[in-house]
Amino acid sequence: MTLPLPPGARVPDKLAWVNGSLVRGEEAVLSLWDRGARDGGAIFETVRVYHGQPFAWERHLERLVLSAAELGFPVPPSPSRLRQAMNELLGAQSLSDAVVRITVTRGIAGGRPTRTGAWLEAESVPGRLWSGQRTASASAILSAHSFAAGWLGRHKTTSRMAWDLAREEARAAGVDETVLVSPVGLVLEGAASNLFVVSSGEVLTPPIALDVLPGVARAVTLGLCAELGIPAREAAIPLAMLHAADEVFLTNSVQEVLPVGVLAGRTLPTREVGLQLRDAYRALTVEA
Repeated sequence: MTLPLPPGARVPDKLAWVNGSLVRGEEAVLSLWDRGARDGGAIFETVRVYHGQPFAWERHLERLVLSAAELGFPVPPSPSRLRQAMNELLGAQSLSDAVVRITVTRGIAGGRPTRTGAWLEAESVPGRLWSGQRTASASAILSAHSFAAGWLGRHKTTSRMAWDLAREEARAAGVDETVLVSPVGLVLEGAASNLFVVSSGEVLTPPIALDVLPGVARAVTLGLCAELGIPAREAAIPLAMLHAADEVFLTNSVQEVLPVGVLAGRTLPTREVGLQLRDAYRALTVEA
């Protein structure tokens, strides 16, 4: 059922794959009774596609399936079906380099068996890149509010109001990202990224036990550190350590590895390790 739009509102004329069909604009609808629409009960993955090939596809789909199982979702569409849907969507839009979002909902309650809803959307990469990408030097602020996501923070759910509000802080300040800090003063992550610091030659990132998102780009970056012989480990990062860090960089699947040039008004002394890891990460995307 399609409901009337509020006065002045316009539906984007965008193509999407929704529950098995390619649809556009007003046809891209989800039932009001689907728990993804009604209760925010959905999980999603954002995948970067290079030359028609999704990077770290298996990692993304593994995280999606594990989250669905841990959160009690019905069985989502198979990875092969979602890959086919992605190919259909990219082909229809003539996109070979893109950002693809896969969303899986808890479906409509009461059916036997209950089935998930699913949709995919794709867009070109440039519109999704932060301004700091132009100089490989991002800017970031600290959130004005302490942050406590709880255990759901380890899952990429669509119930992301707290993270979205933190992103609005960054937009209002004219910077790329907002760094989230726990009530006891431990650094957690960015509003849309994982965070790393370099201190005394060692790369550190907050542990998943602090309920940060187990990012795919985060995992790839830790693997690259091991390959390149860069000491790296999970560790609690007090706010004082962040302020004294030699270097800070951010990771996510769209931005890849992005060194931070300015954090909370302080210019970081170096971006050397972050740039080395950025180049190594990009080399992997070429090989994929």
